[in-house]
Amino acid sequence: MTVTRLFDLIPQQIAKYPKTDALATKENGTWITYSSERIQEIIDTVSIGFVKLGLKKDDKVAMISSNRPEWNFIDLGLQQIGAVSVPIYPTLTVEDFRYIFNDAEVKMVFAYDEALYHKATEAAQGSTTNPIIYSLKEVPGAKSWKEITALAEGESASMLDPYKANVFNHDLLTLIYTSGTTGKPKGVMLTHNNILSNVLASIPLMPVDHNHRALSFLPLCHVYERMLCYLYLSQGVSIYYAESTDAVGENLKEVKPHMFVTVPRLLEKVYDKIVAKGSELSGIKKSLFYWALDLGLKYDMQTNQGFLYNIQLALANKIIFNKWREALGRNVINIVSGGAALQPRLARIFWAARIPIMEGYGLTETSPVIAVNRFNPDETRISTVGPLLPGVEVKIAEDGEILTRGPHIMKGYYKRPDLTAEAIDSEGWFHTGDIGQFVENKFLKITDRKKEMFKTSGGKYIAPQLVENKFKESRYIEQIMVIGEGEKFPSAIVVPSFPDVKSWCELKGVSYTTNEEMVCNTQVIAKFQKEFDELNEGFAQYERVKKFILMPRPFTIESGEMTPTLKLKRKIVMQNCIEKIEKMYAR
Repeated sequence: MTVTRLFDLIPQQIAKYPKTDALATKENGTWITYSSERIQEIIDTVSIGFVKLGLKKDDKVAMISSNRPEWNFIDLGLQQIGAVSVPIYPTLTVEDFRYIFNDAEVKMVFAYDEALYHKATEAAQGSTTNPIIYSLKEVPGAKSWKEITALAEGESASMLDPYKANVFNHDLLTLIYTSGTTGKPKGVMLTHNNILSNVLASIPLMPVDHNHRALSFLPLCHVYERMLCYLYLSQGVSIYYAESTDAVGENLKEVKPHMFVTVPRLLEKVYDKIVAKGSELSGIKKSLFYWALDLGLKYDMQTNQGFLYNIQLALANKIIFNKWREALGRNVINIVSGGAALQPRLARIFWAARIPIMEGYGLTETSPVIAVNRFNPDETRISTVGPLLPGVEVKIAEDGEILTRGPHIMKGYYKRPDLTAEAIDSEGWFHTGDIGQFVENKFLKITDRKKEMFKTSGGKYIAPQLVENKFKESRYIEQIMVIGEGEKFPSAIVVPSFPDVKSWCELKGVSYTTNEEMVCNTQVIAKFQKEFDELNEGFAQYERVKKFILMPRPFTIESGEMTPTLKLKRKIVMQNCIEKIEKMYAR
């Protein structure tokens, strides 16, 4: 069959790759699976229930939930009648919920649990649309989503045929409100064809098929994970939803997935945890660990480093890196990384450990993938985001900005023709806001965000992400933000990796007290100065970070300093640190 709309993927899966575990979730310690046929049955009952409730084509329905099969059921159920899903990050504030409810004119809301139900209820009370709120879990006094499926009792799925026939690939599928690092979120309008073009173009690049499993833990409300899940459905890859991000380690061992997608921040944490455990070893075991680590950091897939290196790396894989693969469930064929720049050293060492990482690049507005490194080493270049996705056009503007055009480009920003016109020019080129270049005329490399580049008082432009990515190679730096707009020199706001700082203190005989006291400790500050001196060496004089502030706590989503996709909200961080910054620059 021909797939022209995303809900066509389930009938296609039933016809080509019928699965007993197409979707799976863990409830009360037991994995519950849904077959391809069962998924279609549930989706049909959801669609019929929506029809019975009077939901119409283009009506907006909000979804506030962690990853679970019910998310898919509601999403696909809405699609079959032409209604529009509005996924919302559970971590957003009540005010954000209310803004989105009003802006999208939401008719109905699905909230996962009691906490989110009450949060959504509070937001709805101050909204202009007064949406009906349902809970996915049983909540006292709340409407259950099961009430909707119950409305389908006695009805045939054939009643949906005219509704499905009235849904076209150019129709609006979803409104995704960008988390944004500044200002109010914008509703990105994506059609079936937008996301489907990404899915179909990505199929030949996938090293997994209907014989494999994927673990899903990044939020489905983000188009990155959502597109990948549609891609899994298209190829019959079983989707297992992790219980939470904290449980990913345990779930990896249980599910033994062949693939998962992640963001660099989580890979950095995995790597740092591995190194921390390695540092606790002693004797020959510790020596072997660091020997293997050093080999991995030298890995270059484009260069044959000789017989001796290859023999050594094979040995390292047998005695050291095999434990890394075991921690990921032993079956991982590849990992896809996106959302931010991946440190080259991480890419090298994971590839060396026979855990290929496909780093890609895209935006919500581009459905999302623009470019991605391939599973084939010849089609991969570390420190780039790879070749363009088939069907995607890219050109580099005179100022270095990446422009892209093709079927993946959004329909526009909801109710904001002014912002749409700013983002998409008259020739159909979407202006990404990212600065980049092509390597070897083929591999796209991102150098920075256009809006985040700043100029010092000396007139020199600084690309903060380049500096930040280099400095994050230090095991002692957990998070970093480079600043210096209009100043004589760049500086940095740094969150130390406190477990590593504590280990260093123990080694040096420094009494470790609280994090608050340690960021003021003269010996700790001197240690960080030494780290900065070494890391600065690869930069021009005007790019070097001259001063820094050590923070006693991390930047978090809860503090408002990071977006739900773990990007820094630079203005908020600056505001929160303004006194320290002024003191640092002696103003």
